[in-house]
Amino acid sequence: MTLRLHNTLTGTDQIFESQTPNLVRLYTCGPTVYDYLHVGNWFGYIAWDVLVRVLIANEYEVERVLNITDVGHLVSDGDEGQDKLEKGAKREGKTAWDIADFYSQDFLKGVDRLGLVQPQHIVKATDYIPQQIELVRTLKNKGYTYQIDDGIYFDTSKFPSYADFAHLDLKALQAGARVEFNPEKRNHSDFALWKFTPESEKRDMEWETPDDILEYRSEKIEDSESSNKKNPSGEQPVMGFPGWHLECSAMAMSILGETLDIHTGGIDHIPVHHTNEIAQSEAATGKTFSKFWLHNNHLKVDGTKISKSLDNGYTLDDLAKKGYSPDDFRMFALQTHYRTEGNFTFDNLTSAKNRLHNWRNIAALRHQTHDTLRDDDDKCTDDKSVSLYATAQAVLAALNEDLNTPAALAIVDDAFSRLTHTRLDDIHQHAFVQLLETVDELLGLRLVANSPDVSDDIKMFIIKRQQARERQDWQTSDDLRKEIEKSGITVRDTAHGPIWEYLD
Repeated sequence: MTLRLHNTLTGTDQIFESQTPNLVRLYTCGPTVYDYLHVGNWFGYIAWDVLVRVLIANEYEVERVLNITDVGHLVSDGDEGQDKLEKGAKREGKTAWDIADFYSQDFLKGVDRLGLVQPQHIVKATDYIPQQIELVRTLKNKGYTYQIDDGIYFDTSKFPSYADFAHLDLKALQAGARVEFNPEKRNHSDFALWKFTPESEKRDMEWETPDDILEYRSEKIEDSESSNKKNPSGEQPVMGFPGWHLECSAMAMSILGETLDIHTGGIDHIPVHHTNEIAQSEAATGKTFSKFWLHNNHLKVDGTKISKSLDNGYTLDDLAKKGYSPDDFRMFALQTHYRTEGNFTFDNLTSAKNRLHNWRNIAALRHQTHDTLRDDDDKCTDDKSVSLYATAQAVLAALNEDLNTPAALAIVDDAFSRLTHTRLDDIHQHAFVQLLETVDELLGLRLVANSPDVSDDIKMFIIKRQQARERQDWQTSDDLRKEIEKSGITVRDTAHGPIWEYLD
């Protein structure tokens, strides 16, 4: 099959081919771990989980890096304001290191709860400080940096294609800027590679700035009392921390090489974060940073942007308290194409929960199919059996068209609807199980794991109840139904016999 993906770099759907046959080098922008992730954050990670699953189904080996930003992400898109980790530390009365560790662990628990495929490399920005400094050193030696009072900056005027990726109008951005936050910057679009710790401030997370990446040591730096530590020259060290954009480039290239196959993230990353990643990476290497760029759209809540002030940034724990599982939310997320703006409401989540519940009951039919006059080999050429095999291929074909999850779900819905009108004896068990496994492998809904067989006692109750119905002993039949329902199981009577299902 051919895999097509929408490439932000070209603005078109393209046939995907990796640089190395059967190997994909994939980088995903991970979370800034200063607070709990909300449904909008998880919406993107579910999309990229489907991407990984589809690549694997297309016989690619995926080497994936997902970063954890635990330093350097300032509260604005520019280079002003407080570091989000320092802000979280003040909010909770802890150190930035404690905040990073706590919310990193919570993120990893969420990855597990949602059944996301584990990346081969989950890396923290604070573990790659030497590589980030080395990237600044390379850029300085190539003439792309300059220094001002608050840090070392990338000069975007020296990278002619800076505006191309996001189709930026730099003159309009400059003219439309109501406030120039830092008048020392040469260009409005220039961005910080390495920020200096402000005078009179002691950060939880800061590192000594090597002298060879400095252009000069200002009077403020020389007179600083923020540290008693001396460098070999006897001067006070210049303490600093990396810019958010620098981190991703350094980690990606350190592990995956200078050119990636795919880089993923949210559309909000396009005009600033990813534009800056491209500029600094390609300026340093002279090579294309990533062949493909994929971006997920926003998820709104009740038609509005997720924000602290509206208290609508629902977490997985918030959903659990209202009776929704991570898989319910996953089904909700899959119902929207990743490039389409989504809208989270609890009515929509309930619809997704009901859809998943119905799918679990369909999956449970595999425990109730049994061979009578014909076995699977005899049924393998039946239209119904061939249709089940074809459905598994059709699901992958839909996802191969730019991860079209809504189309894939519709294909499964149609197949499952036909199964509900099929005699159990006529279901080709192998084809059915293969379809369920394909759905799980591609969409990660864990249907097989979450649709266990009932106990032998329940099976016996179902048989006795059917015998009571055949005798028209309705009282015994009702009593046995109530007994069965104590185990979270109900019975649906059909013209071909009883079918058990899970109670909601």
